[in-house]
Amino acid sequence: MNEIKHTAKLLKDYPNLGIVEPLLEGTPVLYRSIVVNQLNKIVYFINEQTIEIVALWDTRSEPEAQTEKLKREN
Repeated sequence: MNEIKHTAKLLKDYPNLGIVEPLLEGTPVLYRSIVVNQLNKIVYFINEQTIEIVALWDTRSEPEAQTEKLKREN
């Protein structure tokens, strides 16, 4: 949990630290992601002056299932 909090705090100062999430390209929102550790990554987007964290992905899970959930929310 401490690694997740630390990474989220880094985004405050460096919002473009994460890469454009390739699994979510082509959606209306430009999602970015940053790997926290071997098990987790944070998926987020930048909304004017706000960083919106939309998901904490378990990297062991099927990426397609996690991707589809976010795509449906757009």
